[in-house]
Amino acid sequence: MEEKLYGNLIIIGGAEDKKGDKSILKEISSYINHEESHLIIATVASEIPEELGIEYKEIFKELNVKKVSILQVKEREDAFKLENINLINNASAVFFTGGDQLRITSMIGGTPLYKAIHKSYKNGCIYIGTSAGASVMSDTMIVSGPNDESPRKCTLKMAPGLGLIKDVIIDQHFAQRGRIGRLLVAIAQNPQIIGIGIDEDTAIIVNDKASFRVIGSGAVYILDGSEITKSNVSEQKSEEILSIFNIRMHVLKKDDKFDLSRRIL
Repeated sequence: MEEKLYGNLIIIGGAEDKKGDKSILKEISSYINHEESHLIIATVASEIPEELGIEYKEIFKELNVKKVSILQVKEREDAFKLENINLINNASAVFFTGGDQLRITSMIGGTPLYKAIHKSYKNGCIYIGTSAGASVMSDTMIVSGPNDESPRKCTLKMAPGLGLIKDVIIDQHFAQRGRIGRLLVAIAQNPQIIGIGIDEDTAIIVNDKASFRVIGSGAVYILDGSEITKSNVSEQKSEEILSIFNIRMHVLKKDDKFDLSRRIL
């Protein structure tokens, strides 16, 4: 089967509205409110998986999603259990909650559950992630890095993600936690990929044409390093300030669109 690079993804910057208008969660529900649809809440990243799973389950039930189940993966051995694999195999959509993105990859990376996720994604299952669940969507993810800091060499920890979307790095809680510096570091070190910073209560819906649309109340920031003409990232010592020339930046709001393959609005 040809590798799927784009599509069937809803990526949220965290802290989506759960009590007011719930605009993002309503939009998600519109894709999975058919009688036969089955939404899986994956709380792998969370330290309070039961509580968080029940919260999302109740919200989606209120939003007319007929069938909602919770995927429980508390230990890596849970990613080998047939009942969990079957949940993914029969899912219409899978929602990865917030928490610690490294918990997701360390718990399920390389397991039968991981393989089931990729198979279902290629077969059309919608994958949704918020906060840590957003960062983990890409093939390379930010694990940790300083907030509200200038870009400095070697201040960023990165690791392989789930690899559901290629050639991007996603950061979340973006403006609220002052994360532009760390995303600039990521792009300086990997100028061939696109950096996507997503504000809280904001999301992108990625289609199979390699384009996405913005929803929610905040902004989405695109950092494109493909035209960088000069950078000192290979010359500086650890924690020294980086200089980066000719990096491109776009700021998008609700209903704006961006073509990832052509790197244009």
